[in-house]
Amino acid sequence: MTSKLFIGNLSYDTTQDELKAVFAEAGEIREVFLPLDRNTGRPRGFAFIEFGDEVAAAEAIRKYDGHELKGRKLRVSEAEERRRAPAPPSFDGGSPQSSYNSGRVAKPKGSRKNLRGRKRSL
Repeated sequence: MTSKLFIGNLSYDTTQDELKAVFAEAGEIREVFLPLDRNTGRPRGFAFIEFGDEVAAAEAIRKYDGHELKGRKLRVSEAEERRRAPAPPSFDGGSPQSSYNSGRVAKPKGSRKNLRGRKRSL
């Protein structure tokens, strides 16, 4: 078991101080993290609480899972390790190559001036 818990189904106006006050009864709290929405700056409706030890975390799950706070039943469980998304491809400044063009070296086009005025042969 881990000492870090996931707290879900929070009201959007719940604060870190309110969570500390409620969950402090289970044991020593090291950290409360309340993620914010990037666009609105408002809480996202969940939090992470890290307790001083695993015993306090287990007590918090037993005591507060299903507990009502601000009219909402909390979901309290062990926090899962975050899965890392694969890194997006990085470009070194060059143009990306398609499989259609692979193997051929692109020739510099030079000036595109007077392109329409020039006759093209078949």
